[in-house]
Amino acid sequence: MGFFATVWDWFWFSLWIFAYIAYIFILIYIAIDIFRSRDLNGWLKALWVILLVFVPFITGLVYLIVRGKSMAERSAGRREEYVEYSDEEVRKVSFASPSDEIAKAAALRDQGIISEGEYQALKSKALGNKF
Repeated sequence: MGFFATVWDWFWFSLWIFAYIAYIFILIYIAIDIFRSRDLNGWLKALWVILLVFVPFITGLVYLIVRGKSMAERSAGRREEYVEYSDEEVRKVSFASPSDEIAKAAALRDQGIISEGEYQALKSKALGNKF
């Protein structure tokens, strides 16, 4: 029976640790959202942070109830900005400039690997894909 109690003690300890870490993550996410919010002025942000520090559980629940929908909208908006930024960075790193692409196509045409029509298609594609 002693081993069984020890396993259950370990189980409950692990469960409480998980819940505590999840709670800390939620508080951090709420604090980040408070500072990202553009519709709150400085005084309201300060008030939310003070309440979050001194009465965290109730403030966290109230914040999620009152501002949960706008919190999700801000998060979705930031995601679009991140995707756009990362796509732009990938384009900068992975694609050559249009003039480089045209030069490569011209070299392939001069070697007889591609035809004049293929060269013109590659050239128009390179000029049309300016990033």
